[in-house]
Amino acid sequence: MKSVVGSILKANSAYIAKHSPGYLARLGGRAAPKATVVTCSSPGGSVGMLGGDADADLFVISNLGNQLASSEGSVEYGVRDLRTPLLMFVSHTGCGAIKAAAGDYSNLGPAVQKELDNIEIPKGIDATNGALININNQVEGAILKFSGEVEAGRLAVLGGYYDFNNDLKQGRGKLVITNINGETDPARIRELTRGGRYFHYGFMGR
Repeated sequence: MKSVVGSILKANSAYIAKHSPGYLARLGGRAAPKATVVTCSSPGGSVGMLGGDADADLFVISNLGNQLASSEGSVEYGVRDLRTPLLMFVSHTGCGAIKAAAGDYSNLGPAVQKELDNIEIPKGIDATNGALININNQVEGAILKFSGEVEAGRLAVLGGYYDFNNDLKQGRGKLVITNINGETDPARIRELTRGGRYFHYGFMGR
């Protein structure tokens, strides 16, 4: 335990040494993030996401399986109170929550079971495809919840996958965008990404 706490404090000291007092003061000021990001609580859930000025640009929420339902209040705060124009759900290779939801989790505690019940994926599905389905489900749920913001063009809802094993063949460790406002076709996503068309909604003919 002592070594774990020591490692955390050491990492904090390194972080302080790396950044200027002005940068740290900005982090302590009024929050004005550019995106609300829901990640998995697992260590792989947000690796490589934060860096440089990204610390101050992201309102990050972590929970079991990067779910909307588990942190609905926090997500709503990011979208409607902080008014971030981007909401993103991010999963990752080998997600433990996905593996658990795809199997028998009746031996886990009631609170954990309740969270896993909200991950609607087929039993027995592999972790990669299960994660991709879950991402799509979270994006769909968010589009429905924030339909007013989406239809007004004030909010884009994206899904992403940290591909540490290069399962999607786009590079090991890459954060792959897998869903843009309900669009899941890889070729179409590449087209939208290249054009910066993150507020395109295929289901609305936009």
